Amino acid sequence: MAEPIVECVPNFSEGRDERVVREIVRSMNVFGVRLLDWSMDAAHNRSVITVAGPPDAVAEAAIRAVGRAAELIDLTKQEGVHPRIGAADVVPFVPVANYSLGQCVVLAHHAGLEVWRRYGVPVYFYEAAARRPDRIRLEDVRRGQFEGLLETVQTDSARWPDVGTHSLHPTAGASAVGARQFLIAYNIYLQGSDLHTARAIARELRASGGGLPGVKAMGVLVDGRAQVSMNITDFRLIAVQDAYQAVERLAMANGVSLAEGELIGLVPESACLTGDIPSGKSNGPGETYAKWVRQIPGFVADEKILEHRLEMPMNWPEGLVTDGK
Repeated sequence: MAEPIVECVPNFSEGRDERVVREIVRSMNVFGVRLLDWSMDAAHNRSVITVAGPPDAVAEAAIRAVGRAAELIDLTKQEGVHPRIGAADVVPFVPVANYSLGQCVVLAHHAGLEVWRRYGVPVYFYEAAARRPDRIRLEDVRRGQFEGLLETVQTDSARWPDVGTHSLHPTAGASAVGARQFLIAYNIYLQGSDLHTARAIARELRASGGGLPGVKAMGVLVDGRAQVSMNITDFRLIAVQDAYQAVERLAMANGVSLAEGELIGLVPESACLTGDIPSGKSNGPGETYAKWVRQIPGFVADEKILEHRLEMPMNWPEGLVTDGK
């Protein structure tokens, strides 16, 4: 039987200090774990790391990363556009091959317990790993963000962590550890800086507001540019191309044009194809890829498509960078 493969895509509340992010990445170098992607977003002050490999090894890598982030990131001195409750904000486990979502739930619970036991960072379980119905949605877990949760957890028992004491780590907050299916983090810039329009489009898109199924969206300003930021939680339920076309239609209705797209992390190849070309027949963003992919500047299949990265993982960072390099 083929070996099981699990992916983990932890998000960290630091996207401006490369030395810190590199150290967190290096902490995940556990035998058997492949580094698929890591990126920094200075505007949102957030970084995303993608690793994959045997379940136990991937869990160990994630646990160590939470601990290293707690050492290096102080949320009392950190601000970002993106909502967050912790230095290691979210730690989702995703089944890739020969492993079920239910098994990822067990893995997430194990990782959460170890995070608290080793590093004193409390944990909330979300999505499939949630132990309470009001914690299935990540946005409900994050309500109030670090600053608000730091206070309400002291007085409201409904906000107590699933693992840990009735308080947050004073500088690292808490981590949301979960199990879910593959999520595509996809952003579209609008021409100009009209935040009102970006927010209006996001409201129309969100599944919670009656929009597209499996889509979470918010409108933000990034370096003075309006952006519709989306998480597509099930690309089999709603194609990324359909989400792109919905944004395009809503933007046109508001008299705004679209600029370029942005993909955070990796994407399955099947989500990129137009549907009439067999998988694996293209090495670049040509006619085989849907329009949403071709709108992403510098898209390279070997770097951004999950199946390619599993075959050709990245090298682990060797050490700290120095100032100016």
